[in-house]
Amino acid sequence: MTDDQGPDDRGPDDRGPDDRGSEGQELSGRERAVLAMERRSWRGPGAKERAIREQLDISPVRYYQLLNALLDDPRALAHDPVTVNRLRRVRDARRSRR
Repeated sequence: MTDDQGPDDRGPDDRGPDDRGSEGQELSGRERAVLAMERRSWRGPGAKERAIREQLDISPVRYYQLLNALLDDPRALAHDPVTVNRLRRVRDARRSRR
């Protein structure tokens, strides 16, 4: 990083020692909220999607993208192994049907 670059101007190869990736870090609040959302049961069609928009302030599409990435994150497995393993089984079953 040059002197005229701010911290947000860094490229992918300019990461510092605190930007190592997910290992050794805790889940963010949003990541924990996504897992908490998956632990709940939902009454009717659309209730979960409405809650995603209202409580997390993201679209359902973005929610499922984040959730899918979390299923492969060892931090998520350490945080909530029951939910992550259940969702991995569901995902694997869907993939095997394709």
